[in-house]
Amino acid sequence: MSNKLVIILIGVMFVLILGMGGGMFMMWSKLAVISAHTVIPDSDKSAEKAKPEQAGKVVALDTFIVNLADPGANRYLRVTMDLEVSGSGKTPDEEITRRTSQLRDAILMILPTKKFSDIVSTEGKTALRDELIGALNTLLTTSKISRIYFKEFVIQ
Repeated sequence: MSNKLVIILIGVMFVLILGMGGGMFMMWSKLAVISAHTVIPDSDKSAEKAKPEQAGKVVALDTFIVNLADPGANRYLRVTMDLEVSGSGKTPDEEITRRTSQLRDAILMILPTKKFSDIVSTEGKTALRDELIGALNTLLTTSKISRIYFKEFVIQ
């Protein structure tokens, strides 16, 4: 190789490294400005939004173990959940304890109909949660299940 070619290659490499460094510096400064805007919220508005929602009484259910509806596959679901209950009576969980057998039966009618592909994603778990809340609320008269919390959700 000639000396001219080596000098040109070194010059090109030097310009390339400087360009990359300048680009990284510009990106870093832009990201710092963006993150500074998102980190410092308006204190008056954030205080109003930060008020926690009033939680209802939480009732724990026993663990459910069911086979999934996947044809040809031996998969099962093990799920433990808590029900957040609100109601008009003094103790909304009283109706839940009286109707535990009916609630468990309703859950056991829904869970085995699900396939692995239905519940593996976050959207699938949310849809299952909504379906369970709808089915369970049809069985209750004075209480209402506002949320279901999955404490354990294992698919094997």
